[in-house]
Amino acid sequence: MSTTDTITRTNAVSLADENAVKEVLVQSVLGLWDVVNNLTRLKPSRRDRYRVTIFGSARAKPGTVAYEETKRASQALAEMGCDIITGGGPGLMQAANAGVDLAGEAQSMGIRVDLPFEQEVNPFVELAFEHRTFFTRLHHFVLASDAFIVAPGGIGTVLETMMIWQLLQVHHLESTPLLLVGQMWPGLVDWVRESMLSFETPLISPEDVDIPICVANADEAVAFIKRHKEAQVIS
Repeated sequence: MSTTDTITRTNAVSLADENAVKEVLVQSVLGLWDVVNNLTRLKPSRRDRYRVTIFGSARAKPGTVAYEETKRASQALAEMGCDIITGGGPGLMQAANAGVDLAGEAQSMGIRVDLPFEQEVNPFVELAFEHRTFFTRLHHFVLASDAFIVAPGGIGTVLETMMIWQLLQVHHLESTPLLLVGQMWPGLVDWVRESMLSFETPLISPEDVDIPICVANADEAVAFIKRHKEAQVIS
């Protein structure tokens, strides 16, 4: 068999053919996404541990109300047998991981993203995961968590909150609490209600506004998670 016959039979693409090379690369990347999407369909029937992800600001300092309340909530959750997941960074992420350390039980996890200006994983993280993009990192949170608590935060926290909210809206997540803690979040929910639901053609359904649950403080969040965790064990 000649070399020419081999090239013809295998549909080989010359590197000199830029358009053909691009097409091969695009098809290959799309094929990889198909593999990833198929693998993520595999889910355990029941987790060994109940896991709570806590989202919040990287800028909050120790000693502030938000920092100390987040740490206290995390400690209480760990003492009731919940593993805690955060973004692994400083601020309220560190507070949540520190709460697990105070409890002396449960696992403290951090799911990080590679950023040029971010600090290293905070010292209270026991098990760290690193991601190159926000997209895969957010997907990891979804796969790993039984409930989400949103503490005060900035743009990154809003991004995380909105993604979980949207997944619950379209039922890619089911029976997963999304708790918004503190005074800053009811205004966001009110904006969604007034701007999206009251638009000339409603942009969402009325029940979508009720997906996130606003609670006043850490104690209310912990009490809600306790009830949800106990219901999961019973079911």
